[in-house]
Amino acid sequence: MTEKPDGNVCIPEERSQQVLERLQSTLNRAYRNVPFHQQRLQKEGIDPTDIQSLDDLQRLPFTTRKHLSENYPYGLFAVPLRDIVRIHTAPGTRFNPTVSGYTRQDLHIWESMVATALRSSGVTPDDILQIRLDPGLATWGRDYQAGAEALGASVIPNTVLSIEKQRMVMRDYKSSVLVTTPSYADQLAAYLVSKGLNKGDLSLKTLILVGEPANAAQRDHLEEKLHVRTWQHFGLSEVPGPALAYECENRSCLHVNDDHFLPEIIDPATGESLPAGDIGELVLTTLTTRAFPLIRFRTGDMARILPEACDCDCRLVRIEWRHERSDRLIRVRGVKIHEAQILAGIEAALGMPPQHACMFENRYREKTFLEIWIAVDDALFSDEIKRLENRIKSVRDQVQEATGVPVIVRLKEKSSIIACKLA
Repeated sequence: MTEKPDGNVCIPEERSQQVLERLQSTLNRAYRNVPFHQQRLQKEGIDPTDIQSLDDLQRLPFTTRKHLSENYPYGLFAVPLRDIVRIHTAPGTRFNPTVSGYTRQDLHIWESMVATALRSSGVTPDDILQIRLDPGLATWGRDYQAGAEALGASVIPNTVLSIEKQRMVMRDYKSSVLVTTPSYADQLAAYLVSKGLNKGDLSLKTLILVGEPANAAQRDHLEEKLHVRTWQHFGLSEVPGPALAYECENRSCLHVNDDHFLPEIIDPATGESLPAGDIGELVLTTLTTRAFPLIRFRTGDMARILPEACDCDCRLVRIEWRHERSDRLIRVRGVKIHEAQILAGIEAALGMPPQHACMFENRYREKTFLEIWIAVDDALFSDEIKRLENRIKSVRDQVQEATGVPVIVRLKEKSSIIACKLA
């Protein structure tokens, strides 16, 4: 790999010209067809023709999730709606979700990307692949289904079933590959142990973990309990889709599909580029997406670029994906949720904003939830228990519908909320 002078964009010299040409094509298309991008570039005094090298990428302004929500629903589409064949939504930053679309060419590219990631995870036409993702990642289920079918594998599509039904399908259909989040894989492993079920009854041999990073200890635990080999995939709901980056046979890093996405690492506080090897926020720019180009999209995911080449034959850019985030998003069962969206849901349910609230991921009996604490005050308090219970249920239903993850709501004293935020 060749490290550029800024240390940030690590692209092999023999491919840098191709990447630059794709970047220029993306900028030209976004400038011509998306007023949002045109206005921001003009404000910075930048014309797409000014970008003459990959080092010039740093001159371009960032795109954030807030921008995606503000341009709801179709403000960031770079092609006419008649050319859009699929529309996806994902949780936004407040009331509006983020909306993205695909052309047929986009879908074809994505299918190929997911198939490549699955192949690198050892999936073959002889496998039976089962998908289990929460509603907040339902669109990923379709992408994994398409990618696996392109490989020739048999697919059990993503279906919301109880854990017992999922295990029954896994056993009876002889599923050999499971695509799910680390949270659900933990839940499945605990369920098998609690029921005294024989893991040998399952044909499962490959576990593909998506939506959230799993550390070495967690992966070792899952491999021991489920008798599988684990693989990690990275994706974004906003693009949207999985397998932007994936592990090779060495399972020591994630390879970013830099034929289609240009990665950078920045200091989240200053926005300045960081050299390869330093930990910072991952920023992605689409290179081939036609319907929904993203320019320097701040993912909020913390990572670092690994400049050394991998021992495998793959020469894509390598990253290490970290657990921490640079923004106020909460990752629950692989779904990224903004605090502002949760607060908006509480306000919509109660008819007023909460004076004090705290929200975080929590686990009960091996199940992962979004837990929300709301301070009891004079405006919220009611002598009628039934009425209070209904208001709590209303908050839970409102947030659960908006995020696609299970929610628990608890009323707490103000002091508990303050302590929660300081923890």
